[in-house]
Amino acid sequence: LTRKVDQKQVFGLTAPLITTSDGKKMGKTEGGAIWLNADKFSPYEYWQFWRNTADADVARFLKLFTEIPLDVIEKLSQLEGSSINEAKKILADEATALLHGPDCIASIRETADNLFASKSDGKAGDTSGLERVVLSREDLGTAKAVDIFLQLKLATSKKDAKRLIAGGGARIVNEQITDEAYVLREEDFVDGECVLRAGKKRAGVVVLEE
Repeated sequence: LTRKVDQKQVFGLTAPLITTSDGKKMGKTEGGAIWLNADKFSPYEYWQFWRNTADADVARFLKLFTEIPLDVIEKLSQLEGSSINEAKKILADEATALLHGPDCIASIRETADNLFASKSDGKAGDTSGLERVVLSREDLGTAKAVDIFLQLKLATSKKDAKRLIAGGGARIVNEQITDEAYVLREEDFVDGECVLRAGKKRAGVVVLEE
């Protein structure tokens, strides 16, 4: 069409479909698509996506999705066991910085390091990088956890949220939610925030409206 309209030669660039080591297409998680827009997929969630890369994919993804020199990647590819987690963090840092800028990395790292640490005061550490929704005090006692998980994008549907609860993966900070009909109460909030967790590495914050 370009040749016919503009009488110019054009070129196309194609690339093979990128798959993970287990043969799955890149670009989706259990929670849905990976968005580049921060309003659809927060920088923290984007960082966690790369942090959760399978061991077998780390070196290849460092080459594809970062600007790290190949000799450095070669050294990182030699890491084994729990040490490979450092390479995963570097992958997450570099890929996220390319998209969202380097200024967000320190906050994301702090959130990731502190979020799931057990604390005697019931707090969940730094939550600044997490998805947030606001809940009015009038809704306390009626707002169902199932609906909040959906609003925080920690579940793709109410059925998915119920499955999460039934499977033992739904928590308020460190307290497991066992009832599918559970509603948020004022005692679930600490300093005006309630942290809902889906599994080990995904979480969101409910902010109680003043």
